[in-house]
Amino acid sequence: MVMLQEAPAASQAIRANKVSLRKPVSDDGLSLHRLVAASPPLDPNSLYCNLLQCTHFADTAIAAEAAGHLVGFISGYRLPDSPEVLFVWQVVVDANCRGQGLAGRMLSQLVTQQSSLRFIETTINPGNQPSWRLFEALAADLGAPLETRTLFARDRHFGGEHADEILVRIGPLAS
Repeated sequence: MVMLQEAPAASQAIRANKVSLRKPVSDDGLSLHRLVAASPPLDPNSLYCNLLQCTHFADTAIAAEAAGHLVGFISGYRLPDSPEVLFVWQVVVDANCRGQGLAGRMLSQLVTQQSSLRFIETTINPGNQPSWRLFEALAADLGAPLETRTLFARDRHFGGEHADEILVRIGPLAS
């Protein structure tokens, strides 16, 4: 797959609501790597990490494809010591596809396909308003409380080189 910037047809497919949401596969790894790299300020991971996200963590991830191109991705995992918690690690939508509700659709489908889920967690830095809106809307849609606390502090954990990461916890979810 190639990135959307190379495929105008994919942007048209998004507008026509012709996006498939599916479980990622290993062939998505390179496209995911390129999509994140083209989406600052997201923190890029190694290509190998992205391949693992698309394979080892495929059950807790979702890929959005339009016109044969990866246009969105959510990676997550179940907390090893609390498997009833889904931690959403990263949400990315191609710049040409933002503002059309794709992130919300992906997140809702990912949550729906999880079994025995009681809580959803993620971290968001204070200035990332699109992510705040995404997770506040999810909490409202689920009718679940949203709580926050600083998980990783700018000075203590990042040496002043990165904004705080605020833990967002949604739940408990209705059975």
